[in-house]
Amino acid sequence: MQVGHSFKQRPPRGAFDAIVIGSGLGGLVAAAALARYGQQRVLVLERHYRIGGYTHVFTRPGYEWDVGVHYVGAVGEKGTLRPLFDKLSDGQLKWAPLPEAYDAIELGGRRYELFGGARRFVDALAVHFPHERDVLEQYVKLCTATSRRGQLALMSRFAPQAAARLQGQKLERTAHDATTRTTREVLSGLTQNEELISVLTGQYGDYGLPPARSSFMMHASVVEHYLDGAWYPVGGSSQFARTLAPGIEAAGGHLATNAEVREVLIEGGQAVGVRLITGEALRAPVVISDAGVPNTFGALVPEAQRPPAVLEALRAMAPSSPYFCLYLGFRHTDAELGLNGTNLWVYPDGKHDENVERFAVDPEAPFPMLYFSFPSAKDPDFARRHPGRATMEVITMARWEWFSAWADSRWQQRGADYDALKARFQARLLDAVYARLPQLKGKVDHVELSTPLSTAHFSGHARGEIYGLDSSPARYRLPLHAKTAVPGLFLTGADLASPGVGGAAFGGVMTAAALLGSRVMWELMRR
Repeated sequence: MQVGHSFKQRPPRGAFDAIVIGSGLGGLVAAAALARYGQQRVLVLERHYRIGGYTHVFTRPGYEWDVGVHYVGAVGEKGTLRPLFDKLSDGQLKWAPLPEAYDAIELGGRRYELFGGARRFVDALAVHFPHERDVLEQYVKLCTATSRRGQLALMSRFAPQAAARLQGQKLERTAHDATTRTTREVLSGLTQNEELISVLTGQYGDYGLPPARSSFMMHASVVEHYLDGAWYPVGGSSQFARTLAPGIEAAGGHLATNAEVREVLIEGGQAVGVRLITGEALRAPVVISDAGVPNTFGALVPEAQRPPAVLEALRAMAPSSPYFCLYLGFRHTDAELGLNGTNLWVYPDGKHDENVERFAVDPEAPFPMLYFSFPSAKDPDFARRHPGRATMEVITMARWEWFSAWADSRWQQRGADYDALKARFQARLLDAVYARLPQLKGKVDHVELSTPLSTAHFSGHARGEIYGLDSSPARYRLPLHAKTAVPGLFLTGADLASPGVGGAAFGGVMTAAALLGSRVMWELMRR
């Protein structure tokens, strides 16, 4: 079932209460909450030909792959995100648990498994680090407390400005170390066991920064997010859009694809609508941007209305890392290939920061990390849709500079030099797959590689970044609020909150709360 309609084939009609730029999860959650709790008619505009942002899937004959959703935490029966998705999807978004060991960290061939449940998490790692049990228990408590303080801090981004300042000042005293110190600094204060630090930071790919550069607040949020285990949407990640769209449309809303916004219309200092790249002007008293903070204030908002404080803070920020993703399809089932839903994080050794730096300056250096995901094994409905098939994804970091020479070229028309560069990385990634999973050699039926240019083309992230804003300590110093300094203009999504499904969804909730009042947040988070 296709979600949304091409803008040209079925243009929106009538007046709308709000326009959402971008159909990523933050935009969809904000629109669904406004429709459900505000009875508002919302127009969602998506530049791509599919609704969903990083939650959409792409297909080839016999196969489909998710592009951004690989696993989700906090959606079990008692998970904090479960009520939100249950209510906005009318219970139609279903979840399948990953194996109890949802992540496996491999450092130079040494394997460590991360289990759901705080006690099992500690027990499994204590087998390898028997003298560090107290450290592991302290680590779990610290990550949990830090993550919850971070969630409170984020709530100030939808409160009125005065309340937000007071809340921020209070939290600054309790969460200062977590936001301003790096993950490496905090963990080095807990233990001197370098192998343990490397294992505990082995999920750094979930936010895109190695431990010496990431904010501990971001790291703690990821750890706490998966502390009860991990799940995957039944039917694949396209189910986010498929189950949230009906609520938007039931209130008279409209989801339009192939509708790229060129600018936010400002009249009398207030946002009054948007103009598409095709020239059409669409008006509404509220404009919500899920296009990312740099795109919103660096391109969409006219220069005269760009908030100086935000621009100054953004200049000190880096975008998150670009990435490669290798998509593999097999004419075999997961059982025949010996694959299950446990994610594999494969590292050459435990020197995460050094390996990232080495690869950044030398693309021929060993890959600093490889993330193996098996979406067909995670989704119990995949075999019904694609019998006798299996899929796999391999993700690693990249550099924009390696591909910037083709930035102005067109998708699928970038020339022989670009194709040759892609082929070299693809061959190296395949070799890495076969080295770790030799049973897959000779069984690949389809292979395809996306580069940072693919991400820039489909997502609009200028340098092909995977997570929008970098998850460094500077991220937490950005003066961001759902309600911007431009009246009528609001932000939403991951940049407002944090990377990932949970962060993007929470960003959508904050935006709805900024427009409709905090009751919306409490209602969505209440069981």
